[in-house]
Amino acid sequence: MVADTDRPSILPDYRVGELARVSGVTARNIRAYRERGLLDPPRRAGRAAIYDDHHLAQLRAIDQLLRRGFTSAHIAEFFDAVRRGSDLIELLGLWPQAFVLALDGPEADALLQAGLVQRTADGLAWTNPAIGVIVARTDDQRGYVRFILQLIEAVDGDVRRLADRVSATVGGVTGPVADHHELGRLVATDRLDRALGERL
Repeated sequence: MVADTDRPSILPDYRVGELARVSGVTARNIRAYRERGLLDPPRRAGRAAIYDDHHLAQLRAIDQLLRRGFTSAHIAEFFDAVRRGSDLIELLGLWPQAFVLALDGPEADALLQAGLVQRTADGLAWTNPAIGVIVARTDDQRGYVRFILQLIEAVDGDVRRLADRVSATVGGVTGPVADHHELGRLVATDRLDRALGERL
């Protein structure tokens, strides 16, 4: 374990290899969980990434959720909701309904083609649980699905051009690719939120 003289701490500190050993999760998976937003960022001590028992608890929670059939996308959304202080009782109450979409026909095919749902043993499951939560709240799920498909048709070309522009802009910036991805997403989302707020 690492001694950290910069701050008082009652939690033990781990480098990634030590965290892998005590958690049973490979160092490679720990890094992947961090890049996908499942695991909180480690502290930095010079060039070293320092983890603690909070990260160990997160890894154990991730393991349990994966064993129960949640995807990494669902888990990332759950942890993101926790970080934002969302109403977890509401979130957890809606999630079981939100995972599966009872829908067939051309709309279901279009959602599959767009990658918004995937086939599971229970039917169609949303790949983005945040969308599933919103659709699960309405009595007109087919209407919401049609609205989603209209949105995709309206913005897909622009979104791809935006992704190309963001990728080109990143060329001169140093740092982790995951940070560039997240910053691009956050800035684009912020601009879209502002524009929608002005028009809606």
